[in-house]
Amino acid sequence: MVALLAAPAPLTNAGHTQLVIAAVLGIVAVVLLIAWGKVHPFLALILGAAVLGVVAGVAVDKIVTSFSAGVGSTVGGVGLLIALGAMIGGLLAESGGADKIVERVVARVSGGALPWAMAGVAALIGLPLFFEVGVVLLVPIVLLVSRRVDIPLMKIGIPALAGLSVLHGLVPPHPGPLVAIDALGANLGQTLALGLLIAIPTVIISGPVFGNLIARYVPATAPEALLPTRRPVTAAERRPTTPSGGRLDADGDLVTEDDLINPGTGRPGAPINEGQRPRRAPALWAAVITVLLPVALMLLRAIGELTLAKDTGGRKALDIVGTPIIALLAGVIFAMIFLGYRTGFSRNQVSGFLGGSLPAIAGILLIVAAGGGFKQVLVDAGVGNLVADAAKGANLSPLLLGWLVAVGIRVATGSATVATITAAGIVSPLAATLGGTEVALLALAVGCGSLFFSHVNDAGFWLVKEYFGLTVGQTIKSWSVMETIISVVGFAGVLIIDVFV
Repeated sequence: MVALLAAPAPLTNAGHTQLVIAAVLGIVAVVLLIAWGKVHPFLALILGAAVLGVVAGVAVDKIVTSFSAGVGSTVGGVGLLIALGAMIGGLLAESGGADKIVERVVARVSGGALPWAMAGVAALIGLPLFFEVGVVLLVPIVLLVSRRVDIPLMKIGIPALAGLSVLHGLVPPHPGPLVAIDALGANLGQTLALGLLIAIPTVIISGPVFGNLIARYVPATAPEALLPTRRPVTAAERRPTTPSGGRLDADGDLVTEDDLINPGTGRPGAPINEGQRPRRAPALWAAVITVLLPVALMLLRAIGELTLAKDTGGRKALDIVGTPIIALLAGVIFAMIFLGYRTGFSRNQVSGFLGGSLPAIAGILLIVAAGGGFKQVLVDAGVGNLVADAAKGANLSPLLLGWLVAVGIRVATGSATVATITAAGIVSPLAATLGGTEVALLALAVGCGSLFFSHVNDAGFWLVKEYFGLTVGQTIKSWSVMETIISVVGFAGVLIIDVFV
């Protein structure tokens, strides 16, 4: 990752009190602009950085230079990874690969184990997919399963949301963890490994365990309008290839109408465009490998760093293939071949899927970039060193400080990404005083704090409310409490690991 840019000396001679006031006003400006003024976070972060710099006494031209340097550093280190991750997610969605994973697991699991299966599936497809995309893909399946097996909606809905949310907040290549890793100079492989370790118990407690409890108090039912529908398949589309008159997919399973997908959208059951041949969903193994390949390569690099000498050929090879850009690029290429070309999509269609996945992340990239600029102004003005000195004097744990700062900004702004960016910038000077593993844990502590108590100022709150047909009160009881459990349990996991490493 790109190392944190830092000026050799603060850009201002302001005293401690002035710097504290500048930091507070800068953060308050961001919070008010987003929460009260409804200003886009990208613009709010730019204006907040300007307020911070001016109050701190930094010259305007130096504010611009510092902000631009932070933007360039962050986009260079994080932007490529976010784009590649979005491409993998786009191919999974458009080819029907994500649907294949969900439907296969649900079809093989009994009713009592469904909440656990749904949490596992959500965590699996949540590795490469952004939270909002995962919700859009999973919720129709959750609604349909709830109706078919007559199981309370919250009992399987909460585990699905928990799996997506935990992975989104703690595990690269999601934007929040990547930004924290970049800002703190943490080792990506270590953060990934520790994040997965913490994610397992966190998903279990906040998902199936809490879902089973809250289902008794939130009697939600699947909204009729959102239930997925399937169209009948004509005889001409069935193309029998077996003695019994059916077709077999790549796994040897009989192809049904649910497997037929629109060659333009990749959605099962979508209307087939005139003049175009229907495609099937890809093989299950191809979808699973697409999800796990980048993670496996990055984990192998982390294992190599712990077990192999630096100059050995094996270590060098793992360092190359486990580099985040290489690992994600390998995932994209694999997905292009096995989710795209091998399932019958043309080169133009695969290219369209890849390109179509990028506009959706433009806003995220802009927010992340502006957050990097805000962070750099914080650091260059000397605020970061001030916070570090204060934390040392108060004997406050850097992990607790990172979590608390992220919690405060998350509750105020409703944005997990803004909370991660700002908190990581504030505590970044502390990273220099920590060991490698502790820096990774600091990044995870910030990530946990950024998930705390989603409420009415968070777009995710309204997304969940509308998809599950809940009232505001029911959404707070279920979704908001679930997010708080994730934050607290995840941070407890960080502290436990810190005791033993």
